[in-house]
Parts: sequence; structure tokens; C-alpha cells
Amino acid sequence: MSTKVPRGAAVVVQAGKVLVVKRYLRFETSAECVMCEYAGAPGPQCDGHRYAVLPGGHVEPGESAAVAALRELEEETTLTGTIDRLLWTGSHNGRPAYYFLMTDVSGVPELSGAEAAEHCATNHFTLRWVDATDLDDIYPAELYQLLTRLLQTSDDAG
Repeated sequence: MSTKVPRGAAVVVQAGKVLVVKRYLRFETSAECVMCEYAGAPGPQCDGHRYAVLPGGHVEPGESAAVAALRELEEETTLTGTIDRLLWTGSHNGRPAYYFLMTDVSGVPELSGAEAAEHCATNHFTLRWVDATDLDDIYPAELYQLLTRLLQTSDDAG
């Protein structure tokens, strides 16, 4: 069993698109940057990373991954919703990750919480609705095929 703090993430699908947080991150050195570590970037300078993630974050003590996904969705995007089901499990920067499909989502997505507070030239966040053609920078990369299939299924059902 991993001793790393798990991550709970929200998968919000609407009209054949999924909500992602597009991000640009750059540190002074690659030793400071978890993305350099997991990309195998040789350093010593962090050249910066452009990628997209699903809204989500650390599971806090005493909460489940599902509760963390709901909390993080609201903290990062101001959206509220309910869990439909666990879609996938995986790994995110070496820690367990749980991806939950959201339903009954309400509100208008607006960057908030720590992401809004930390938003700057070297740590940039943007909320975007993307379709399968704009998922090439999703992180972790394993989500690309999973999300593409999910969006195809939602298109077929709608």
C-alpha cells in the first residue's frame, strides 16, 4: 500500500466536452519541479511545462477520495455536483489517483481557491472545456484514451 497522499479528481462532461485545468508551470530548477521529475527532464533548469489536468487534489485526513473530488471541484472551479461513479484508478506523480464521474453539476466554472491565488506568469491556470481533439496534453497521459472513449460514449448517448 502506498504511503503517498492519494488524489481525488472530478470528471465533468458536458455536450461532448470535459472540463480541464490547463496549466503552465515553471520552477527555477528541475530539482524543485515534480513535473521535471516525472517527465525525466535532465535539468538543472526547469524549462516549464504545459499540460492539462482534471480538477482534483489531495485527499485530506479523514475524507474519502470521492469526497476529495467533490471538495476540489468546488474549490478549484466553484462548480458543485454529485458523484455518479468511480470511473478509473491510476497514478498521478507517483501517488494513487481516483477519477469520479460527476453528475448534477451546477454553476459556471470560475477559477478559484489556491489555483486563483497562485495564478502568475510561472504558475498559470485556465479552466477550459475541451473535446477529444484537445486532450493531447492531458496529464497523466494514460487519461487520453480513457477520456477519449468516455467522450465518444457520451456523444453516442446524447
